[in-house]
Amino acid sequence: MNLKELASKLGLSPTTVSRALNGYPEVNEETRARVLAAANRHNYRPNTRAIRLATGRAMAIGHVVPVSSKHEMVNPVFADFIAGAGETYLRYSYDMVLTIAPDEGEDRVYRDMRSRGIVDGVIVHGPRQNDPRIPLLREIGLPFVVHGRSTGTEEPYSWLDVNNRRAFQRATEFLLDLGHRRIALINGLEFMDFAIRRRTGYLDALASRGIGPDAALMSSDEMTEFNGYRAARAMLALPEPPSAFLASMMISGLGVRRAVEEMGLRVGRDVSIIIHDDELSYFRNGEDVPIYTATRSSVREAGRQAAEMLIQTISTPDEGPLQRLLEADLIIGQSTGPAPRRDGATGR
Repeated sequence: MNLKELASKLGLSPTTVSRALNGYPEVNEETRARVLAAANRHNYRPNTRAIRLATGRAMAIGHVVPVSSKHEMVNPVFADFIAGAGETYLRYSYDMVLTIAPDEGEDRVYRDMRSRGIVDGVIVHGPRQNDPRIPLLREIGLPFVVHGRSTGTEEPYSWLDVNNRRAFQRATEFLLDLGHRRIALINGLEFMDFAIRRRTGYLDALASRGIGPDAALMSSDEMTEFNGYRAARAMLALPEPPSAFLASMMISGLGVRRAVEEMGLRVGRDVSIIIHDDELSYFRNGEDVPIYTATRSSVREAGRQAAEMLIQTISTPDEGPLQRLLEADLIIGQSTGPAPRRDGATGR
């Protein structure tokens, strides 16, 4: 089936159908959904080569991955984000270009992408404070959307982020309401923007109850099982150990759980644990009843939405930056409970 035949079946002009398939914002969402559904039903795929010739676009989106494994985006969260973005690219007939870059040479990769015209835009991962990639991409004129935000960057740019500060503030408040006062934070690398915001939310919640920060109860490292285990083990050995933990990822939360259980303590009774990012496609937080209390935000859905925002930016370059803040849900699981009494009745 060609474009004219599909348009005829829908009672629309070929131009409208083409614009709907290619993400033009002037097509309303109802029409776009109808066109996409019909294209899927009839197994219609636009001729990508023809689109490239007609529009001058590469019909490809870039993602740059650092070669070093010591980076927060090299984890299951990144894979889920890519899967969600890929669903959107498929709908709009875009290809995905994954490029490996030296940790200190990302700028050359972006410049090369722009000069060779191999992508129409990029999604920026793992933003840092005052991230230099944002002014670079604006300078070279390569459309982009940041997955996250960059604290300290004043110039406007397009981003999609989860409200990390509010998520960790709510999680800390929940533990405080349960009577916990010694609450530990197992955070990600704190040159990453998301980790800065999570620490801020945690500290804000403590301050609102008159509790000052305790450096011994805060850890910042790569979000691995071992690092979660090592940090929790050290904290649980303190003269005044924490009765609750906030873990910035399910994987580091697993390490916290291992440390708790090695010390003969029970999760949810002796020690409470809250994790973040529990809605991963191949790493679920239980079935009907969540194992962990969690701040939940779908990374896969974030990938879908960020990809749609970038395609819209490519289609309408004169529009202003697009910005979208997603809220995380607090899901109550089996890993939290009231703070234990300090009289030894719980084995603490």
